[in-house]
Amino acid sequence: MEVFIVVVFVLGYLAITLEHSLKIDKLVPALAMMALAWTGVAFGLQDFTGWFDSHASKLIEGFADFLPEEKHHLLEATLLHHFGKTCEILIFLIGAMTIVEIIDHFNGFATIKGFIKTNKKRTLLWIVAILGFVLSAIIDNLTATIVLITILRKLLPDAKDRVWYAGLIIIAANAGGAWSPIGDVTTTMLWMGKKVTAEKLVEYLIIPSLICMVIPVLIGSFLPAFKGTFESSDDTEKATKTGKLMLYLGLALIVFVPIFKTVTHLPPYVGMMFSLSIVALVAEFITNKKFSLNQMQHGEDAGHHNSPTFRALSKIEMPSILFFLGILMTVAALESLGLIFSFGQEVQQVMSNELFILLLGAGSAVIDNVPLVAASMGMYDMSVFPIDDHVWHFIAYAAGTGGSMLIIGSAAGVVAMGMEKISFFWYLKNIAWLALIGYVAGYAFMFFFHS
Repeated sequence: MEVFIVVVFVLGYLAITLEHSLKIDKLVPALAMMALAWTGVAFGLQDFTGWFDSHASKLIEGFADFLPEEKHHLLEATLLHHFGKTCEILIFLIGAMTIVEIIDHFNGFATIKGFIKTNKKRTLLWIVAILGFVLSAIIDNLTATIVLITILRKLLPDAKDRVWYAGLIIIAANAGGAWSPIGDVTTTMLWMGKKVTAEKLVEYLIIPSLICMVIPVLIGSFLPAFKGTFESSDDTEKATKTGKLMLYLGLALIVFVPIFKTVTHLPPYVGMMFSLSIVALVAEFITNKKFSLNQMQHGEDAGHHNSPTFRALSKIEMPSILFFLGILMTVAALESLGLIFSFGQEVQQVMSNELFILLLGAGSAVIDNVPLVAASMGMYDMSVFPIDDHVWHFIAYAAGTGGSMLIIGSAAGVVAMGMEKISFFWYLKNIAWLALIGYVAGYAFMFFFHS
């Protein structure tokens, strides 16, 4: 049955990577392989000889001698544990996405365009790269990429110019998301999985991530594409006071989440829900809407239909949420059987952890970094690699920035590819080598720093 579960994972993941060829949304195979994997676990439960205890991060001794009732009870407890941990991440992401959509509802991101007051291409490159690095650490790399490319469209009318900027934005956004516990799904997973703390993640990764961004942008600024000046397209859109208020309030409350966790020691999703409640309350107040049961009696048009919170919730990326559910729960099934832990033990015997994680980062350019990080979290014994061990920081950096080497290697790259119609091979020829230099430079700094 273990072979069946592994085959399900391989075929399911193959379907995910061939999403565009098969014309099937990746959430479909993700959910299917989750259900089939756990079905395989249930049917083969009595024959399994090993079981991994996620709480203690070690294999349970004598599992083969457990009674059928004991095994079934352990299965239910393990499934509930993984589902609870997965839902913590998903609820956190839903909260963050909703805050971003509320900001966008008030056109808050138009405020960022006011920061760009230049007509020099090289200066514009540095501005958008720095903005990408900072914004992605707060609102995640995917959203930061969308916001900056949207702004670029209002500044650069020529699509041939924009693709070069979009390529460097991908590198900057992925680098910015790697050093923040709320900047990328993978760092959020490591943070909420108690592998790293927010303080140490920032302390150890901000300089390598900065190197990963600065070196490609510095080299790129000397390329012909970023020489000369540009003429902005006519744009009458102006930032409003309300938009500015919602932008600064939303960003501040997202940044507040790690502080809330540090002070209260509650899970991060509690702090994110608290921040969402404040942003939503201000949004409703601005639009003269009140949270009142009386409004519900007047129908949707009189109440929720015009609510900025309701509109934001209707626009969040639910397919991505379900995709993460399927992926994380499938990896949890493999972890529960001890397959991932055993693989990790074998890897540690044949190569150093630093080399393996370096290759893992390169692999994230081809394979989605979410399952890679989910798998790596189950490979290492927490008694040997405790919270904030350098291994976890290496994984956070590698998985967060390695995807920049191919345009399909990160969510930021995929969305830029769609928005600007960037060719896979154009990116491979013109941007990938810059991303590789930045990735290796940042990793080398981390390696010598930890040594």
